[in-house]
Amino acid sequence: MKILQINKYFFKKGGAETVFFNTIQLLERHGHTVIPFSLKNKKNEPSPYESYFVDYPELSESSLPKKIKNLPAFIYNKEAARKLEKLIQKEKPDVAHIHLMFNSMSVSIFPVLKKYNIPIIMSVHDYRLVCPAYTFTDGKRNFCERCKTGNYYNCITHKCSKGSLINSFMLSMDSYFRSKFYSPIDYINRFIFVSKFSMNKHIQVENRFKDKCTYLYNFTPKVKDYSSTKGDYIFFFGRISEEKGILTLLNAIKQVPDIKLKLAGTGPLLEQLKSQCPPNAEFLGFKQGEELRELIHNASFVVVSSECYENNPMTIIESYMIGTPVIGSDLGGIPELIIENKTGYTFKPKSSDDLKETITKACSISEEEYAKMSDEAKKFAMDNFSEESHYQRLIKNYQLIIDQNKR
Repeated sequence: MKILQINKYFFKKGGAETVFFNTIQLLERHGHTVIPFSLKNKKNEPSPYESYFVDYPELSESSLPKKIKNLPAFIYNKEAARKLEKLIQKEKPDVAHIHLMFNSMSVSIFPVLKKYNIPIIMSVHDYRLVCPAYTFTDGKRNFCERCKTGNYYNCITHKCSKGSLINSFMLSMDSYFRSKFYSPIDYINRFIFVSKFSMNKHIQVENRFKDKCTYLYNFTPKVKDYSSTKGDYIFFFGRISEEKGILTLLNAIKQVPDIKLKLAGTGPLLEQLKSQCPPNAEFLGFKQGEELRELIHNASFVVVSSECYENNPMTIIESYMIGTPVIGSDLGGIPELIIENKTGYTFKPKSSDDLKETITKACSISEEEYAKMSDEAKKFAMDNFSEESHYQRLIKNYQLIIDQNKR
């Protein structure tokens, strides 16, 4: 099978890109031909298809005059349509799998795929399909009028605009144009949500998703078999930013000075929080690969303290594969991955007191209880996040829309 994999970035920028590259490697290992389509960027991984990549600047790195100049392409990118058409004419893919595409390639690629009768599947990594319609500010909070979250971090428009009026305007214009003229739900044959929570949230906002969707958890490549050893610290890894609940986590750990916390990652709050760090907490900077896996393995628990709608956090997946249980906020897609008292614990989001109590309870369990919890985490990972089960379900979805498209 020839599979077109479409994503804005062709380098590992975040969780969506990790899924994108993992999916490419998984399909290639099973003998499929994978054709990537992305933006040009100096950070890109090498690709034999890079001559087809689209030259479009990153919104957050563009000056105001450049943003204004590129507004038409931001909403409808004609170059993306031309490049994709040339790639399709040469490679003739059987199916297209879209990850992230908005605010770069734009909806311009939909008519091209339809023209060549290529069925489309989309992995939904965020809430952009339902959330960025209309927003307003009351001076403190930003609300999405459509999804009614009442939470700044759960509104993708404000998350992406980063407080910029021009960015917010461009994102709103793009959303309006898309909803009026090129609605994704009219072009995409099937949506794959990475959590039941995300799927239900989309159906709640737009009932038409109901007949075109499924959910499929992310996966991570198999790792070596780690022993079930209770470590002497709890561990956070990810973006050091407010929506990840870092302030809540640090406030909680201050109240339990006999428990150590290690944090790995970078982000806008890193330098500020390093100077305010309590004695029992330590920032390690960016970690990856085997060094990161060893840090996860040597921890007693991994903490996912997010205060935004996480879908299917790779943090939990990677921790469970190693056998490290998780303490996670009871929000978004996190609680559906944590079996209380079996693979970890949940706590009330934004509550440092509840997190403190949960950390204290978790760290007080016996070695025997911990070994059972570690084994349950590994079992959950094998049942839900393994390569083979993910591949079988993904191919089943590809074949479903290919067969439907022939009718």
